[in-house]
Amino acid sequence: MSRRRTQTMDGNTAAAYISYPFTEVAAIFPITPSSPMAELVDAWSSEGRKNFFGQPVRVVEMQSEGGAAGALHGALQGGSLATTYTASQGLLLMIPNMYKIAGELLPAVFHVSARSLASNSLSIFGDHQDVLAARQTGFAMLASSSVQDAMFLGAVAHLAAIRSRIPFLHFFDGFRTSHEIQKIEVLEYEELQALLDVSAVEAFRNRALNPDHPDLVGMTQNPDIFFQLREAVNPYYDALPGIVEGCLNDINRLTGRDYRFFNYSGAPDAERVVICMGSGAGVAEETVDELVKRGEKVGVVNVRLYRPFLPEQLCAALPPSVKKIAVLDRTKEPGAADPLLLDVRNAFYGKPDAPLVVGGRYGLASKDFTPDQVVSVFENLHSEAPRSGFTVGIHDDLTGLSLPAPANPVACAAAGFACKFWGYGSDGTVGANKSAIKIIGDHTDLHAQAYFAYDSKKSGGLTVSHLRFGPDPIKSSYLVSKADFVACHNQAYVGRYDMLADLKPGGLFLLNCMWAPEEVENHLPASMKRTLARKNARLYIVNAVGIGREIGIGSRINMIMQAAFFKLLPIVPPAEAQRFLGEAVEESYGRQGRAVVDMNLTAIRRGMDDIIEIPVPGHWRDCPDSSPDASPDASPGTAAAAPAMPAFVRDVVMPMIRQQGDSLPVSAFREHADGRWPVGVSAWEKRGVAVFVPVWKPEHCLQCNQCAFSCPHAVLRPRLLDQQERAAAPAGFPGSPAKGFADMTYHLAVSALDCTGCGVCIAACPAREKALEMRLLEEEAGRNAVMWAYADGQVTDKTPQGRLTVKSSQFLRPLQEFSGACPGCGETPYARLITQLFGDRMMLSNAAGCSTVWAAGAPSVSYTVNREGHGPAWGFSLFEDCAEYGFGMALGVEQQRERLAGLMRAALADGLADEAADAMRDYLAHEGEGEGTRARAARLTTAVKAALEEMNAGTVPD
Repeated sequence: MSRRRTQTMDGNTAAAYISYPFTEVAAIFPITPSSPMAELVDAWSSEGRKNFFGQPVRVVEMQSEGGAAGALHGALQGGSLATTYTASQGLLLMIPNMYKIAGELLPAVFHVSARSLASNSLSIFGDHQDVLAARQTGFAMLASSSVQDAMFLGAVAHLAAIRSRIPFLHFFDGFRTSHEIQKIEVLEYEELQALLDVSAVEAFRNRALNPDHPDLVGMTQNPDIFFQLREAVNPYYDALPGIVEGCLNDINRLTGRDYRFFNYSGAPDAERVVICMGSGAGVAEETVDELVKRGEKVGVVNVRLYRPFLPEQLCAALPPSVKKIAVLDRTKEPGAADPLLLDVRNAFYGKPDAPLVVGGRYGLASKDFTPDQVVSVFENLHSEAPRSGFTVGIHDDLTGLSLPAPANPVACAAAGFACKFWGYGSDGTVGANKSAIKIIGDHTDLHAQAYFAYDSKKSGGLTVSHLRFGPDPIKSSYLVSKADFVACHNQAYVGRYDMLADLKPGGLFLLNCMWAPEEVENHLPASMKRTLARKNARLYIVNAVGIGREIGIGSRINMIMQAAFFKLLPIVPPAEAQRFLGEAVEESYGRQGRAVVDMNLTAIRRGMDDIIEIPVPGHWRDCPDSSPDASPDASPGTAAAAPAMPAFVRDVVMPMIRQQGDSLPVSAFREHADGRWPVGVSAWEKRGVAVFVPVWKPEHCLQCNQCAFSCPHAVLRPRLLDQQERAAAPAGFPGSPAKGFADMTYHLAVSALDCTGCGVCIAACPAREKALEMRLLEEEAGRNAVMWAYADGQVTDKTPQGRLTVKSSQFLRPLQEFSGACPGCGETPYARLITQLFGDRMMLSNAAGCSTVWAAGAPSVSYTVNREGHGPAWGFSLFEDCAEYGFGMALGVEQQRERLAGLMRAALADGLADEAADAMRDYLAHEGEGEGTRARAARLTTAVKAALEEMNAGTVPD
């Protein structure tokens, strides 16, 4: 690395940093994973940071992405350089304005953290579907493949847009680059300003709409001139490659890099070459380096300038020895060849001795792209007749497009350390690891990389942090699969995930648990003990939860675990690490007062001092499975009362919950290709993530049901037991005489394994002596499961006083339960309540946001059905069309109801008699009434079925 200043940051920060000085107006609307770019620009503007023109950036947040594009378009015509930051459907909503901005030759820059598009399902993760859908707009398109590129090529986008008058879309992979943290070189604003074409900026301002010298732009045109005007822009696009090349060379001179339109790396006499763009190019480059060392004639082309696509420059970048090319697209165009493949094939069209060109897909929705997959692509090219239209990274047993795993896998891990941290959303693990990687990057000579994988839960979900650091630059844009250090920050994960599969032999495993050293052996699953012993791993424990309670920081165990990490891995001397961590605490918590700072400083000290090593005995190597390991496969309730697990839950949902979804074949989703998913899945998860759970104390209970009314996750269920149900209850089943219900027993059921431990129920309890108290889940789980299984599964639903009071509504079964919402969520109690009142006849139109994720974050679905199989039907279109989508649902249903009513009236006019006719008249008389509709529909269904049976038996005339 040069002597240039370095800083540890993620791709979003790099792009925001480089865009700020060139920007006068930023019109924004937040969308994951691009939101941090806009947030950073807004924060810097608020701090008064100046752009190249001596002003803070004017940031305006609009009502939608379409609105942001419109405002940006207007700002450009008003004479201000304008920028926006977006992704996915947000970018597609900007496409109409993108055509206008490009057509009017306005030098906008869009920074896009490329992301999947919602199709049969929504994914917030990265691929190129969005940017490739915008390739026809007239924007130039520049691709970054790393955090470093996001800064350097982001500068090229702004410089070239100003010089050329062509707007630029600068993109990098969502999450994989946008949220990956790397130690990178920083371009200083002073040296960038020297590259700014001031005369081009002045010319742009002079073209702005101005009543002092008015023009008209955007007129309506007829066939006589429209075509000619579209072709009149050709000189600007013809000049664009030379301008971009000049800007690339400017950055190359500053940085010592060698950015080109197409960067080739590999053997000079390569016969097989892969072409791709984005973060996948870094993986391919790393793999090619290793394969070339083995003597293989292979190479890779990293596409930098995607639009305009320059065929001659691509051909010139390739060694003349190339015989076969595989083009990798990170998108899918159903029914057509994928975009980059088409461009590459076109580059060789009609050329003599052109190489064979095939294409394939990889990495959709941030599916991990690994060196082994690159090797599979090269092995496919090695065959006599290479397959095209292939996929890698999945097992397609439905249409057979996937390439097999390579016969000769390659290991590309650079020298250094690799670490994995299994955390619980909101426990501070991700924040701690961001701090750790910055400490390592900023205070050592090591290169550093961090990437964070999240499940679809909100703040209570699983997080897995992947950290690498070493003496060489890190190109490994894929998850850690060979770790020197693995940490588990939640003891509930011990029986749920195979956390040691990626631990290297001789590696370190740190477990946060409340178990005493002598208890550890009894709690670890046999499979984990075998792995520890067979890998000669070292096992350490720390009771971070206990320390947190003792010193007053509660469940925020991040500083404790971070300190333990620095103590166990000799990357930074522990004393220095403690000092750096202390400085981070002062910066992060200083405004909250000295007491908060001191608590966190104590947490750092205790994290280093309270680690205990647990010897791994040799007999663990062959530890038998004497009893089933704790598993998320455990059914709701007891073995005797539990319903059979549905095949879809067993074969698809449970592997996904265990973080093994990558192993599922395409055929597993044959029946779900349209995006439909079963309801009621969340009841099978039994996450057990809370440290403390509520326990009911009947002697203090007022039976007001306010605790259940307030519970965000529907884990509290008031139940009324008749005498027979009370007599059949398990031993020790708590209950008290029901107030206001003769001969009934009141019981408050608590599903401890579904609880998140938020404590909202205790806060809601109005009793002077609280009727609930928090106890350790570990102490309550076994007994609680038995009581819950009986109360929820064997006690019938009873609503003697109707449903329209706080108390009576909570005797109704929730049809929204155990969601992935954050602990203490304020949304879900309302959603749960409305399902209790009307859920058996609800249809929901949902907009994007929290309510999409906690309701339907695969594999979980928290909407469910009642005992009759009725429940909410849920649909999600896009963010901004929720009302229209719901309106369309209503129109569709209303049309079908009118059709049904017409059929009934026709049947009655034909003289239909008896029960079927009475049921139809009753239905038609109350057609617009919601209350009682279930009973009327059931009566009608039964009567019509009976009439049809009689007709089919020939006992009545047709």
